[in-house]
Amino acid sequence: MEHSYIALDIETTGLNPKKDKIIEIGALRIRDNAVEARFHSLIYPGRELNESITALTGITDEMVAQRPEIQEMIGTVVDFCQELPLLGHRILFDYSFLKRAAVNQGIRWEQKGIDTLKLCRRFMPKEESKTLANACRFYQIKAENCHRAMWDAYAAHVLYQKLANQYQESFPESFQAGELIYKVKKEQPASKGHKERLQELLKYHKIKAPVQIGALTRNEASRLTDEIISKYGRMEARIWSTKSLKEVRKV
Repeated sequence: MEHSYIALDIETTGLNPKKDKIIEIGALRIRDNAVEARFHSLIYPGRELNESITALTGITDEMVAQRPEIQEMIGTVVDFCQELPLLGHRILFDYSFLKRAAVNQGIRWEQKGIDTLKLCRRFMPKEESKTLANACRFYQIKAENCHRAMWDAYAAHVLYQKLANQYQESFPESFQAGELIYKVKKEQPASKGHKERLQELLKYHKIKAPVQIGALTRNEASRLTDEIISKYGRMEARIWSTKSLKEVRKV
């Protein structure tokens, strides 16, 4: 088994690393199976939190309002992790968000990982749910604050230790770190033209900006513009419709 690793968890605004944002990071540096250091930070996502995310995590807009953005923290996170493998429940999810942030800051970050979800799928009964919370209940690990990053990181660490103690002699290969593969290219910031077009579209439709326009990447700005047009229509289409209506009334 791996005796030294980073137990890691993040909370996010959603499941898609291309458009959703990190709101909390929790990590434990484990050396020789013991906690050596801790890292925790709430992260400002540049947008209001959905009510469902607040209900799930307990994290509110007020809690993240004055916190650093991910681009300010990702270097610290990478330094904390060092060269140790990452451990977590569906660890590729956490890694994908963090690696995207690292790449956008020009940081090369390639890590190995250990996925406790894969271990649960191998060793728990098929009929049992493999969520972290249920796995903790199944293995009688005390669960206090699920869906908060530091607790989930700690829970994954304890779960790994318990599974290793029970199964590593028979299945040593299951407890070794493997490559974490997530390919991502550096995203370009939105151009002045992208931002102006988006702001005009929001103003025309009288919509409050759902995110900080200034912090958007080019892909994010284009995606948001498309979403608004799909829901509310183009500015030109609305203008044409109004003119046509006036002409119909004259007739």
